[in-house]
Amino acid sequence: MKQVQLKSERIASLDRKHPWIFSRALVHAKGVEEGDIVDVVGESERFLARGYYEGGSIAVRLLTFNEEETIDTAFWLNRLKEAQEVRRALGLMNSPAEAYRLVYGEGDRLPGLVIDIYGSVAVVQAHTMTMHLRQNEVAEALQELYGNRLSAIYYKSSDTLPIEEPIQDKLLWGRRQDVERVVAEENGLRFVPDILKGQKTGFFLDQRLSRQRVGELACGRKVLNMFSYTGGFSLYAIKGGAERVVSLDSSAKAIDMLESNLRLNFSEEEIGRHHSVVEDAFKYLYDMKEGDFDLIVLDPPAFAKRREVLKNGLQGYRKLNTEAMRKIASGGLLFTFSCSQVVCVEDFRQALFTSALHAGREIRVLQQFGQFADHPVSIYHPEGEYLKGFLLYVV
Repeated sequence: MKQVQLKSERIASLDRKHPWIFSRALVHAKGVEEGDIVDVVGESERFLARGYYEGGSIAVRLLTFNEEETIDTAFWLNRLKEAQEVRRALGLMNSPAEAYRLVYGEGDRLPGLVIDIYGSVAVVQAHTMTMHLRQNEVAEALQELYGNRLSAIYYKSSDTLPIEEPIQDKLLWGRRQDVERVVAEENGLRFVPDILKGQKTGFFLDQRLSRQRVGELACGRKVLNMFSYTGGFSLYAIKGGAERVVSLDSSAKAIDMLESNLRLNFSEEEIGRHHSVVEDAFKYLYDMKEGDFDLIVLDPPAFAKRREVLKNGLQGYRKLNTEAMRKIASGGLLFTFSCSQVVCVEDFRQALFTSALHAGREIRVLQQFGQFADHPVSIYHPEGEYLKGFLLYVV
């Protein structure tokens, strides 16, 4: 087994079971290449942990602190079984068409790996070179774990790997037509994930709980779903009895998929309560009349993907929320979110505080949200908690 040595003053992070080792914490990493499984050792080659070497700022991502645990075919299967049991405990495996995240990186002790299940189709996404190199091992473990409940496994990492040379997304196993045509379910609502060309793995599974809350509060309200993508919040609002729903996205293709999802779930009469808009979100808000909507959902893409642009990202959140607070009807409900990992919850709360002052409205915080439980956060890796949201009451 190849080894990397940790500086003695850096061992405390391993005592806290943090799964990352930064390059500056290493004494050396001689003879080690990207993707290698390595033992992390201290002085006198004392075993500390086992993981894989990446060579960047995060030099090693840890897989186990148990010296007896070998990283082999059985390892991948055992970790997937462990992750599956968590989803079973959440009641996510009762329907064969259910959509859920099976693996969420460090939260499932598989750093750099994401696996989403859409009914009978699994989508595998690598965020590190090591997981990219082991895609077939992961696919074999998935086949063994799910058996005939899976009809296809698709690899979708062209936008997530930190490499210069482009890679092609591809079918790892099964039937491509199933990837193209799969219909998945969430709380009884059906949708077609855009696995081949859509964002992420084809749908945003992390907002499940927030979508459900919108549905519970939408009855009789006029709803604006900004950055609607394929319409998750809109579907719940219509199901919840909203008087009117407007879905806005800058992508015409996303709106086309949203309307397909509407037809999968609702009658023509129900669809008649919905209106689609393809436009820039900020322009729409600026042009919108005050009081047109009494429930607004702001779920934008990440405004700050790197710490260097945090200031600009927070400014974007302030501008967006200020305008929504100005325009929402009195007694309105504002669901507002940030999925920027570098924006902590206190940063986001402070941005909303500033927005409230600029808007001149009285704001009450009714509820706080995070990612759904199928995106678990390891207690040893708080960085896994990226989604934050608030339900605000605007007087």
